[in-house]
Amino acid sequence: MSHQELVCESRGMMSAPIPRTILVVDDFDDTRLLLRTWLQRRGFRVIEAEDGIAAVHMAATESPDLIIMDMEMPLLDGLSATRKIRETDGLREVPIVAVSAYGADQFRDLALAAGCDEYVSTPFEPTALEVIIRTLMR
Repeated sequence: MSHQELVCESRGMMSAPIPRTILVVDDFDDTRLLLRTWLQRRGFRVIEAEDGIAAVHMAATESPDLIIMDMEMPLLDGLSATRKIRETDGLREVPIVAVSAYGADQFRDLALAAGCDEYVSTPFEPTALEVIIRTLMR
């Protein structure tokens, strides 16, 4: 390693970029596993919550760059969790993508009114979700 490389490394100039963090919220283990694997392959750091209460806590403690929020969950549904996250200082601007099996425009409107930035109905096309994620994280 040259002197210049040592200087650059000591200043942090050669360190790898810190991956962006996505919080995946879903009550189904298989869905979280699928999304975690898919997102990690795209270079994201993934943290998970299995219900709305855990999602609010994880969002507050981990400050993710984006949240993928299932709408139908036990304990606290995605709409209520989104509202609570939006009430939390430092999280008002974190993009939230609502994911639900309900494809009706009415449910989409409810998700957006609760504070979600985008709505995706399942099953979804992975490339479409990736475009949404990368657009919201700019």
